[in-house]
Amino acid sequence: MTFSLLVRDETTGAFGSVISSSSPAVAARCVHLRDGVGGVHSQNVTDPRLGPKLLDLLERGESAADALAGLVAVEPTADWRQLLVVDAAGGTAIHSGGRALGVVGEHVVPNAVAAGNMLATPQVPQRLVEAFFAAEGSLERRLLAAYRAAMAEGGEAGPVHSAGLSVVNGSGWRVTDLRVDWSEHPFEDLTDLLDVWEPQRDDYVTRGLDPDAAPGYGVPGDDR
Repeated sequence: MTFSLLVRDETTGAFGSVISSSSPAVAARCVHLRDGVGGVHSQNVTDPRLGPKLLDLLERGESAADALAGLVAVEPTADWRQLLVVDAAGGTAIHSGGRALGVVGEHVVPNAVAAGNMLATPQVPQRLVEAFFAAEGSLERRLLAAYRAAMAEGGEAGPVHSAGLSVVNGSGWRVTDLRVDWSEHPFEDLTDLLDVWEPQRDDYVTRGLDPDAAPGYGVPGDDR
């Protein structure tokens, strides 16, 4: 029901996620990022509680591989889950349980991990990773390029309806957190959202960290 990519930017230490599914609101249920710690995707038959559990283990100093192995060993529903993890050193790990649905694919390299279930082809995760590292521009644009490549490879076996793109970069919150919860064209809608958001992103970070230095909103009622 889902394909996704989770990365750590080796230059900045930021973490990023792009995800898409035939199910509604995939990003709301499956994506877990924590500044300076790492990222987790909990997908397939999703248990959103597993994301924070894995992030807590990473924050205690465990590697992605050790945290994931430890959780899977004690989690009674692990056979249903597909879990992706990246840690603050760029370590990556993945678990696809034996009861993951349909065609399952995985691709793991340092600083990037991709996986999916109910895929059109098992090569979709590899295309996500390859396209991400081949792309240029902001982390958000590179994630979007990966999503485009995954769709060109066939994406999910059926039509996708939801998507999300998220980044944490040390500011203390998700500086980008864009979601398409239900659409006939989630990639196109996510692209339109990023076109609106990205030119304003840094201004909103400034408003949070240093409001005296923030630019005006440029809307009626803003007299600055």
